[in-house]
Amino acid sequence: MSYTKASTDDVESVVPEEYGGMWFLRDALDTEALGVTILELEPGAKGKEHDHEGDGQEEVYVVVAGEVTVDLGDETVHVGEHEAIRLSAGQTRQLHNDGDERAQLVLAGVTP
Repeated sequence: MSYTKASTDDVESVVPEEYGGMWFLRDALDTEALGVTILELEPGAKGKEHDHEGDGQEEVYVVVAGEVTVDLGDETVHVGEHEAIRLSAGQTRQLHNDGDERAQLVLAGVTP
């Protein structure tokens, strides 16, 4: 049996600590197609607006603690603790933590 283990201690956050933290674990886990990211957003913080039209990456966001809203341009979706949302590659998205506590998410993305 083969496995690779990684944690947020193994990589640098790409988000300033005052906004939370974002740790890309793909390289640390040595995955080829699957990207796994840990995201923490402080109350009032938001993620970068983006899509994956260029690379075709489909994503699933799982809220482990707290809650977030996902701005999809013409629609906003609330995602609570222990809920998940799947986003197609071409869908523009931006995460917001409008709650009173730090939100913690696991993001999984796969490219075709």
